[in-house]
Amino acid sequence: MNERITPVDPDQYPTLTAVWEASVRATHDFLPEGYVDQLRPLILNDYLPAVELRAWHDNQGQIRGFAGVSKGKLEMLFVDPQSRGQGVGKALLRQVISELAVREVDVNEQNPQAVGFYLKQGFEQVGRSARDGQGNPYPLLHLRLK
Repeated sequence: MNERITPVDPDQYPTLTAVWEASVRATHDFLPEGYVDQLRPLILNDYLPAVELRAWHDNQGQIRGFAGVSKGKLEMLFVDPQSRGQGVGKALLRQVISELAVREVDVNEQNPQAVGFYLKQGFEQVGRSARDGQGNPYPLLHLRLK
């Protein structure tokens, strides 16, 4: 795959939101339907503008994954379900570790694929919260790069 990772412009937020939703629906089966619908406008209007974003583009220029970082913490990393397992997440993670000094990430405990991905990429668990960032009962694991 010919990868190209670029900074994101605000006019790309709707595309990122679509990638986010497809990814969450494919990997976060513990979330109720209404929760995804509730989060969608927050992702688009509040969360994406609050982080520094990088997007992974395929050969046709389509965004297939993205990462969002704030103050050395990876706040979001989502890959289009059809592009999973092709190195998109790894490439994005490598880029934000080197370029944006990422050292920490929180990951849903109920998403074992994501937990395994980060552990394999050199992160270790340093803590746990019983609730997610919105105060809902979806435990988070706090990870730090070794």
